[in-house]
Amino acid sequence: MHNSSVGNALTLLCACLGAYVGYLGFMYLADRGYYALALPGGLAGLAAGIPRSRSIGVPILCGLLAVFAGLVTEYRFAPFVADSSLSYFLTHLTGLKQFSLTLIGLGGLIGFWVPFRRRIRAAA
Repeated sequence: MHNSSVGNALTLLCACLGAYVGYLGFMYLADRGYYALALPGGLAGLAAGIPRSRSIGVPILCGLLAVFAGLVTEYRFAPFVADSSLSYFLTHLTGLKQFSLTLIGLGGLIGFWVPFRRRIRAAA
């Protein structure tokens, strides 16, 4: 049990680090005119795929973290003009462009799928 909880924690830590690197990469690319909003979630998933875990809950948490990383990145890049608070942003997600929501969803899908595919299946 100890090894599985260490693997789960390591997977989540890697996902957080990947999301942060993805955020920094997005901001770097945005300064140069590129809009790579799937990057924070995608890198969260790719980094979470390095260690292996047994739990099905870990890939789900990684996918949610990837979506949240994409939303926070979009918020930091382009907050709403009416109110620049995070709570206003999160309660008015329907005001985002469809393309932005698609890229955030793509990042979330990668954030879930990579650690899901890398998990160790329990012996039957």
